[in-house]
Amino acid sequence: MRILVTGFDPFGGEPVNPSLEAVRELGRRGLPGSELYVRPLPTSFSRAPQALRAALEELRPDLALCVGQAGGRAELSLERVAVNLADAPIADNDGDQPTDRPLVEGGPNAYFAALPVKAAVAALREAGLPASVSLSAGTFVCNAAMYHLLHLAATDFPGLRGGFLHIPFLPEQAARHPGRPSMGLLEVVRGLELILSVCAAQETDLEVAGGATH
Repeated sequence: MRILVTGFDPFGGEPVNPSLEAVRELGRRGLPGSELYVRPLPTSFSRAPQALRAALEELRPDLALCVGQAGGRAELSLERVAVNLADAPIADNDGDQPTDRPLVEGGPNAYFAALPVKAAVAALREAGLPASVSLSAGTFVCNAAMYHLLHLAATDFPGLRGGFLHIPFLPEQAARHPGRPSMGLLEVVRGLELILSVCAAQETDLEVAGGATH
């Protein structure tokens, strides 16, 4: 199985982005039984979709997981829904701060992740890692990347399964933001390995209740 994992560059004044650090470490380790590729994405409403499409065209993966920072969250949050809306609380790295703008003109209002998110969360919890199914990816660039990934899968890359994972601050980031939760890099990487293993092994999800809007 060919797998693409992406992480974002730093934004919002942070010197690092835990998503990029985690996917790079995952890339160094590899994933047994799979062809694993990692790529950076810019924190930009205009450039992230372009970079994502370029990676998909280059690699033609079977599975793609975008990863992003969610500084206030305490868990590994697998997103279930992406909405066709850009409504940015802060400017992106290009200075763009759209308000109430569709990501894709005429596109569906929302897409659901094409991954067994509940099964992956169950595996994470069984392994002792805090995790949840999230019902809101926000309206910043993370949501934009997830929406574009799923839109591309629906239109130009048939057979591609994709989704999005939000991760907490790293401890060194939380040290600059007292009271904010964090998770160590190796725990995040271990979580990524588990999620990808579950998603590579199965397509159907668990039929259990679950989900938080954060």
